[in-house]
Amino acid sequence: MLVEQTVLPGVVILTPRTFGDDRGFFLESFNARVFAQVTGQSFQFVQDNHSKSSRGVLRGLHYQLGAPQGKLVRVIEGSIFDVAVDIRQGSPNFGQWVGVELTADNKKQLWVPPDFAHGFVVTSDSAQVVYKATDFYSPEHERSIIWSDQAIAIKWPNHDSFPILSQKDAEAPTLKVAELPNYKS
Repeated sequence: MLVEQTVLPGVVILTPRTFGDDRGFFLESFNARVFAQVTGQSFQFVQDNHSKSSRGVLRGLHYQLGAPQGKLVRVIEGSIFDVAVDIRQGSPNFGQWVGVELTADNKKQLWVPPDFAHGFVVTSDSAQVVYKATDFYSPEHERSIIWSDQAIAIKWPNHDSFPILSQKDAEAPTLKVAELPNYKS
């Protein structure tokens, strides 16, 4: 597995080795031993999620306060621009973000640690995104930050066109006023 460290400590891009021939391909999308070596921690995944969205749909920036979810994200159809944001109050990287193109073809995966916000925008006609989560979805703990927050200043692709948002994401607060997790060193 190819491991790319990012400018945000803890956020990692993983590209599994793919074995292919005229019949198709095989890859190991997750291996607990390799993942523990890469992250330096042993996480237990408790939930798998799958979404399908059309071009221009932006989901995020989401996180759970009090029941944080780490997410291992990959695309099985189409392409997205995937983002992780350090929102931990007191972190030396507070408000910084990392973005990567995840596609069905490049097979890259993004590890978004617990207490980071996560979001993506669909850049193909449609995309299917699957991700493993380290905690269960908890509506009472769910929080969001507005995708266009100038304090974070994410450089979304096709930023000149307004994305398609859920009402919850369109009404999300800014980083400045959002309830946030505290940094634990």
